[in-house]
Amino acid sequence: MQRVRLRYTKRGRLRFTSHRDFQRAFERALRRAGVPMAYSAGFTPHPKVSYANAAPTGTGSEAEYLEIALTERRDPEVLRDLLDDFMPDGLDIVDAVETATSASASDFAHRLEASTWEIRLDGVTPQEAERAVAAFLAAETVEVQRQTKKGIRTFDARAAVASLTSAEADPQDRGDRPGEGPCAILRLVVRHLTPVVRPDDVLSGLRATADLAPPVAAAVTRLAQGPLDTESGTVTDPLAPDRDATAVATAPGGSA
Repeated sequence: MQRVRLRYTKRGRLRFTSHRDFQRAFERALRRAGVPMAYSAGFTPHPKVSYANAAPTGTGSEAEYLEIALTERRDPEVLRDLLDDFMPDGLDIVDAVETATSASASDFAHRLEASTWEIRLDGVTPQEAERAVAAFLAAETVEVQRQTKKGIRTFDARAAVASLTSAEADPQDRGDRPGEGPCAILRLVVRHLTPVVRPDDVLSGLRATADLAPPVAAAVTRLAQGPLDTESGTVTDPLAPDRDATAVATAPGGSA
C-alpha cells in the first residue's frame, strides 16, 4: 500500500467552504480521477483519507494537509496534477510527497507544531496596530472567552503566541479589500497548544488589551504550518522529512 501526503489551499471565495465541503469535493475528485484508493473495512467502506488540523471556515490557507492510501503505486506529482484538475479553482492541490514507510498519520500530526497567519485589518492604521501589538506582547497573560459546545470557555491567548508583528499593507495590493482607507497587516506565529488558540482569539486579546476593534471583519490567511524553528521563530515544511526519506530510498544503493 502506498501513502501520499498532499498540501492544498483555500483561496479567494473558497475560504468560506467548510471542512465537510472540502471533503465532499476531494472525494468527488478521487472518483473522477480514477485514483486506486484503499478503503476502510465494515458495512460502509470509506476511502482512506486522513486530514490534519484543518483551518476554520472563513479563513484562507496556503498550507492544509491530508494523506491518502492507494492500492496501486502512482507517481506523486502525476497524481497531484490529476487531482488538481478535478478540484474547484481555489481548492488547489499544490504539493504531493510519498510518505516514508516508517511514518504514520499520527507522526505527521505531531510535526504540525505551529502555524503562521496573516491577518488583514481594513480600517486600522499601522500605528494603531503597532500600539495594540506592543500592549498584547507586554502582557503576561491575555484571557479571552470562546463559545464551545460545553458553554463559554476562558483561556490564555498570550501563551501560544510565538511572535506577533504589524506592518502597513502594500498599497498596490488591493486584493478584495472593501475600500480605500488604511489597512494594517499582522503576522502571527501560534503554537498548536491545548486549547487551540486561533487568530480570532488573538484578535479578541488585542481588543481586550488595547481596545483594537477593526470596523470590518478581519481577513485571515494561514501561510504555513509545520515544525517550529525556535531559533529563527519560523514555521518550516512538514513534508521535508518525507522528501528526504524518498530521496535516500531512490538514491543509488537505497532501498527503493
